[in-house]
Amino acid sequence: MTPTVPLSLLDQRVDDLILAQAARTPDAIAAICGSSSLSYAELNRRSAALAQLLVTRGATPGALVGLHLERSLDLLVAVLAILRCGAAYLPLDPDFPAERLAFMVADSGLKLVVSQASLAVAAPPGSYERIEIEASTDPITGHTPALPGPRATSADPIYVLYTSGSTGKPKGVVLEHRNVVNFLLSMQQQPGLTANDVLLAVTTLSFDISGLELLLPLITGASVVIASRDQASDGDQLKKLIAQHAVTVMQATPTTWRLLLEAGWEPAPAFKVLVGGEALPADLARTLAQACGEVWNMYGPTETAIWSTCYLVPRAGAPILIGKPIANTRVYILDKSMRRVPVGIPGEIYIAGQGVARGYLNRAEMTSERFLADPFAGRAERMYRTGDMGRTLTDGNLEFRQRADNQVKVRGFRIELGEVEGALAALAGVKQAICTVTEVRPGDARLVAYVSTTGADGATVAELREHLRQKLPQYMIPQHFVAIQSFPLLPNGKIDRKQLPSLRDAGLIEEAYVAPATSTEIAVAKVFAEVLQVERVSADANFFDLGGHSILAMRALTLLRRDLAPGLALRTIFEHAQVRELARAIGTLRTPPAPPAQAKDQEIEQFQF
Repeated sequence: MTPTVPLSLLDQRVDDLILAQAARTPDAIAAICGSSSLSYAELNRRSAALAQLLVTRGATPGALVGLHLERSLDLLVAVLAILRCGAAYLPLDPDFPAERLAFMVADSGLKLVVSQASLAVAAPPGSYERIEIEASTDPITGHTPALPGPRATSADPIYVLYTSGSTGKPKGVVLEHRNVVNFLLSMQQQPGLTANDVLLAVTTLSFDISGLELLLPLITGASVVIASRDQASDGDQLKKLIAQHAVTVMQATPTTWRLLLEAGWEPAPAFKVLVGGEALPADLARTLAQACGEVWNMYGPTETAIWSTCYLVPRAGAPILIGKPIANTRVYILDKSMRRVPVGIPGEIYIAGQGVARGYLNRAEMTSERFLADPFAGRAERMYRTGDMGRTLTDGNLEFRQRADNQVKVRGFRIELGEVEGALAALAGVKQAICTVTEVRPGDARLVAYVSTTGADGATVAELREHLRQKLPQYMIPQHFVAIQSFPLLPNGKIDRKQLPSLRDAGLIEEAYVAPATSTEIAVAKVFAEVLQVERVSADANFFDLGGHSILAMRALTLLRRDLAPGLALRTIFEHAQVRELARAIGTLRTPPAPPAQAKDQEIEQFQF
C-alpha cells in the first residue's frame, strides 16, 4: 500500500519535526558514536548553542553553510544547528582533494564553514569564516536561537549536494525542506521506522542517502548509531556495531552489504535491510531476503529527494524491481517524443511530485534542461528527467533497465564519465581519453580509462593517477589505463564505446615492475595478485590503484591474517596500501618485544621467516 502524506504537513521544516520529537522524548538516546551518546535534550541544547553563534555570523534563512567534519556526534549537532538558523548545509568531505573542495567553496559562494580543530591543516581553500565546533556548542540558556528578518519556511533550501558533472565540473543540487519532509514522512510509513528502532548510519554526508540515516530516526524518536569512516569500510567492525547496539535497521549500497556478509554477519530474523545507490544484484538480494526480516530495494536520483520508489524484495527468486512511487510522487515512462509508453515497453524515467528539487545551484541553463514542465499534471508542476531507462509492469511495479547516457554508478557513487574524461584530457601529453566501466566479476565493477597520448613516450600511469588525485575523489580515479592509438568510430563520427578493446585484449599502460625483495613482500604481493586477479604485483604497487576496494580488502585481510599476521587490522591495509609499506607494517606487528640479552639469539631464530 502506497504511503499517504497530507500536503498540509509539507509546510513543516525538518528541524521543526526533530525539535518536536525532542520535546516528546527528551531523555531518550538520539545518537551514539563510539563511546559517546546524546539524548534528544542534549542534542537540542548543543545545536541551539551552535545555532545562536552561526546566526551572529550570518547564517540566516536562505544562507549556505559548509560542513567540513569527520563522522561524529558533532556532525549531527552541526546539521541540526544549521537547519535551526534557517540556513542550508553543504558537505565538504575531508576525503575530497583540495582542488575539488576549492571549486565547491567558490562555486557556491560559501562565507561560513563549520569544522573541527583536527582538520585545521586540511581546511578547504577559499575565503570564508571557519568556526571550530568544539568551542561553539557549550550548553547555554534558551533553546531557540533568535532569527532576524523573515522566518524560515519549508520552501527554504535544506542542503546542497555536489554531484559529478558531465561538463567536467561537479554541480550542486539544491533540495528544499518540503522535498525532504515529504520523503521522511513517507519513509516513516514504508519501509517503516518506529521509536523502538536503532539505525546504523554508514554513509558519508556527501551522499544524499545519508539524509535518511541521520534525519529519519530523529523525527521518529529512534536512535541513530554513527559509524566512523574506518568502521563504515570494515565488515568486521560493522558486524560488531550491529551486535553491540542491537541495530534493527541499516541502509547501504550493495557493496557494503557484501562487505558485511564476507565478514560472516548473521542478521537477526527481524532485521530490516535497505539497499540503494546502485543496482541490486539478484544473488545478493536472494541471500539477504532469506536471512533478514525485510529487504527493500530503493531507487531515486539526488535531484528528487533521496529515494523516489521502493520495493519489498520477495524471499523467493524473482526479478529485482525498483517498485512503486513513495507518497506524493509520480513516475512516468516516456518515449523520445515525451509521450507515455504502454505497459511493458521501455522508455526514459521521469519523476514528478513533491520530491523534485529546486534545481542546480547557479546553473539556470542546466536546470532548464533536466527539470521540465510536467505536461501530465493539472497544475503548474515540474518533473525531472533522470536519464534512466525503465518500464512499468502489469502490477504497477517499475523495472530499471539501464542508463541512457554516460553516467554510471560504481560502488554506490554517481560518476559522470565525462568529468573523468575531461580531467584526463587536461593533462599535457593526453590527446584524447574515454572512460568506461567493466565488471571483472560479479559485484566487482572497475573504471577503465582508454588514453591516446601525444609524443613517443606518452604519460605514465603514475603521472595520470597523480594528476587525477589533484582533481577527483578517489572513487572517480580509474583502476586501469589502456593505451590506444585511435578510437573506433561510429558512422556519425562519434566514438563507438562498444568496440573498445576488453581488458583482456587491451594494451594496459604498465607501471615499472619492481620485484618484491623480502619474503614478506613476496607474500603480500602474492595475496594482492590473487585477490585482484592479476599475474603479478610490483613492490611499489598500491592495492587500491590496481582495482582494490573494501570487499577485496576484506578478502586480502583474511589471507594475510592466515598466512602472515593474525592480528592485522583492515585499517592497516588502507593506511599502507603499497606492497612494500604493508610488508613493513606487518613486520612491525610480527616483531616481538626485545628479549633479555642471554635469550636474544634464540628469539631471533624463532621470528625469522
